[in-house]
Amino acid sequence: MKRPASRHPEPDEIRTSRGGLRALIADDESLARQGIRMLLDRDAEIGFIAEADNGTRVAELMLTGGFDLMFLDVQMPEMDGFSALRRAGVELAGAVIFVTAYDQYAVEAFEVNAADYLLKPFTPQRFRQALQRAKARIRPGSPATDRRLLAVLERIASQPTYPNRIAVRGASGTSFVDTKDVDWLKAAENYVELHVGRDCYLVEVTMAEIAKRLDGGRFVRIHRSVIVNAERIRNVQTASHSEYLVTLASGIRLRSGRTYRETMQRLISNPF
Repeated sequence: MKRPASRHPEPDEIRTSRGGLRALIADDESLARQGIRMLLDRDAEIGFIAEADNGTRVAELMLTGGFDLMFLDVQMPEMDGFSALRRAGVELAGAVIFVTAYDQYAVEAFEVNAADYLLKPFTPQRFRQALQRAKARIRPGSPATDRRLLAVLERIASQPTYPNRIAVRGASGTSFVDTKDVDWLKAAENYVELHVGRDCYLVEVTMAEIAKRLDGGRFVRIHRSVIVNAERIRNVQTASHSEYLVTLASGIRLRSGRTYRETMQRLISNPF
């Protein structure tokens, strides 16, 4: 008598062996799905697992499954993981972990508020780390999560903003100079000269005031009367009395002040 063929579960079949968190595994490679399912099986909190092998089915399951955890491959037939999220059009009550062999999607993953980003091949330890991070995401009431969120918000709020352009008033009206195009600045009593290539613009502001508004990562004050765009510096030479000669890409040479010796030393030092 011929035995009935054993039945293999369909990719989108939900297994409900025990109560707990609901997980969705979306990957077009069956071995990849099996690997993630094996790791999830080790976690006693996981009770429901669904699988899908294409983006269209992923979007359908996300709309109806009510999943707590979603492991999404970026590249799948019919629709990628990002497109599946957008197709579902749901508020992410659950946590999303993107899984891919390509790291160029990392930025986009976090832009859609992913809990983590697993780069294939990953270790069981790295998977557990991502899983714990995702669990923390779906427990927003925990004090640790709240503290981390507040820390991020405070850091964002405290970040200074820098002007992208500077208004220059003249006889023919007001023109604008992109801040990144300024090579160096020089104090001129209650004005500041903006040197942009061969052009020079006069702005009614004090050196102290404009120094506070410029990005300190790009503009460095090397003298009480001179600020330079660090990206334009091509050479620095030691001069006498703790002074330095700074040569810009345009060929302009500027001398630093003695009291800016430490600033110059930091400028010519490597960050490592």
